[in-house]
Amino acid sequence: MGNTKLANPAPLGLMGFGMTTILLNLHNSGFFALDSVILAMGIFYGGIAQIFAGLLEYKKGNTFGLTAFTSYGSFWLTLVAILVMPKMGLADAANGHFLGVYLGLWGVFTLFMFFGTLQGARMLQFVFLSLTVLFALLAVGNIVESESIIHIAGWVGIICGASAIYTAMGEVLNEQYGRTVLPIGEKH
Repeated sequence: MGNTKLANPAPLGLMGFGMTTILLNLHNSGFFALDSVILAMGIFYGGIAQIFAGLLEYKKGNTFGLTAFTSYGSFWLTLVAILVMPKMGLADAANGHFLGVYLGLWGVFTLFMFFGTLQGARMLQFVFLSLTVLFALLAVGNIVESESIIHIAGWVGIICGASAIYTAMGEVLNEQYGRTVLPIGEKH
């Protein structure tokens, strides 16, 4: 009988989320314009790769991972659609206040997902807590039309994305070396 151990898909999902989140929030912080770099990452790594990671979590029987990665992968795909569809003549541009409501709903979802991390690694808790704060700031910033709140959200997003990358690499390197290389606060 061969090796039946399944690979951990979480690092793939966390990297897709983390890198895409950093790119978008470099824009939100005011460093770069919203361009094809962010949109392409949102479709292929933030979107499709996270959905694949979620489907692989299903295979492992991980409901949390399935829900998180397929949902956030779908978030990236819908966000890109919200931004691109008007440019293609398929829809009107998003109403900023309604975009705030959209982001607020993602914040509520993320808060509930944060509660699901409380039995897991401390770094994963930080990823979801900082993401909850990010969605709250982006929702408020869009609803009240405050560029300064969106800039602050951008900095939170950069930190959130970096924490996801760190968590992903901790999972990869710790497994690869069979010991803690990057501590992620795992409960044993």
